[in-house]
Amino acid sequence: MPTTYRPYDPDQLLLLPASLKEWLPEDHLAWFVSDAVDALDLKAFHARYEGDGRRRQPYDPSMMVKVLVYAYASGVFSSRRIARSLEQDVAFRVLGADNFPAHRTIREFRQLHLSEFSALFVQVVQLAREAGLVKLGRIGIDGTKVKANASKRKAMSYGRMGEREAQLKAEIEALSRQAEQQDAAEDREHGPDRRGDELPQELARRERRLEAIQAAKARLEERQREQDRQDGRQQDDEGNTRGPGGRLCQRAFGQPEAGAQDNFTDPQSRIMKTGNGFEQCYNAQAAVDESGLIVATEVIDAGNDGHHLVAMVAATKKNTGALPQMSLADSGYASEVNFAALEALGAVACVALGREAGKKPRKIDPDRHPATQRMADRMATDEGQAHYRRRKVIPEPVFGWIKQAMGFRQFSVRGLVRVNGEWNLVCLASNLRRMHRLGWVAA
Repeated sequence: MPTTYRPYDPDQLLLLPASLKEWLPEDHLAWFVSDAVDALDLKAFHARYEGDGRRRQPYDPSMMVKVLVYAYASGVFSSRRIARSLEQDVAFRVLGADNFPAHRTIREFRQLHLSEFSALFVQVVQLAREAGLVKLGRIGIDGTKVKANASKRKAMSYGRMGEREAQLKAEIEALSRQAEQQDAAEDREHGPDRRGDELPQELARRERRLEAIQAAKARLEERQREQDRQDGRQQDDEGNTRGPGGRLCQRAFGQPEAGAQDNFTDPQSRIMKTGNGFEQCYNAQAAVDESGLIVATEVIDAGNDGHHLVAMVAATKKNTGALPQMSLADSGYASEVNFAALEALGAVACVALGREAGKKPRKIDPDRHPATQRMADRMATDEGQAHYRRRKVIPEPVFGWIKQAMGFRQFSVRGLVRVNGEWNLVCLASNLRRMHRLGWVAA
């Protein structure tokens, strides 16, 4: 008997209009994202387009939000790839409902509404809290390095800036003399109306480079002055720099170390140590509930986590309306200032005081560091150790989902304000993926 195949006719016309409901299974993530976004307040997104008298109708913001959130949840971050997916991917076409915005439109919508996406992240956290998905029994606080939208090869150290600045000044002076001599010679030979363009172009190029280096030096010096003020350093009447105890410092106030770097592409990003060596990065912070839902976020421009423990606990309370029963963090967040501030906030935490396991605990002066001593006493108990053993299994899997499953390893935007907005969009998408798995149903 001849083989009988299932019917296959690529030229078959549809006699009835196709329903989008038939294109995806009922439990598909795209339907969940659509229902979740419909349950959120999008007034802030619509407000930008109301009463502006546009001749060309803008795309519906709710459609754009659904497409962007689903794109991030499924690991598509490039505006060009999103635009291409709207034409080729069934789930994207369902959410777009046969709208095909250009990649520039998608990129501009994302950049324009980054603050609104941050507010949307908070809305989702509050919905999860009301639904009972966020318990706030224990939260884990940690940070992960995410590459900036800038190359580390576009960075220069403060010491190198000084050398290059002097070199460029000498080159500009030499080119200026050469240009004057050439102009004078051409004036004598051809008259005053004749001039060449090569040397002025070289001068302009070097002058632009000199201006960029001088601006970067000024940023590093201002950053160092602010750091010195935070560390208690100050200048005396004779211009000397003194530390908090009055000790004379060798380095001048506001004088960066020779190795301090600034990036010309994204000046607010920093060189940070990662698992792949040193990269141009931001430090993305997250407070994660035991449910796997992110309840607070922040992106910082420092590789050290230490100054942001209290801010993350306070943000958790602001976003959810309650303090967690227990906050967990590694030794990177340990300091007397942090512990005292947590106690003043009424927050209970277990924070490691050292990295080495099996070694004697470090000596603590209870008179100078009473809050640190109280933390050491808590960590020495069986209950404290039981709490702390849960730390790794709370935030680190979420960072793994974001970087591996979703594939988010580099920001698409530049500057601290914008990367904070994009990080909130990433965490919003991660939360919706998790809520989909937990079976939450949008009301």
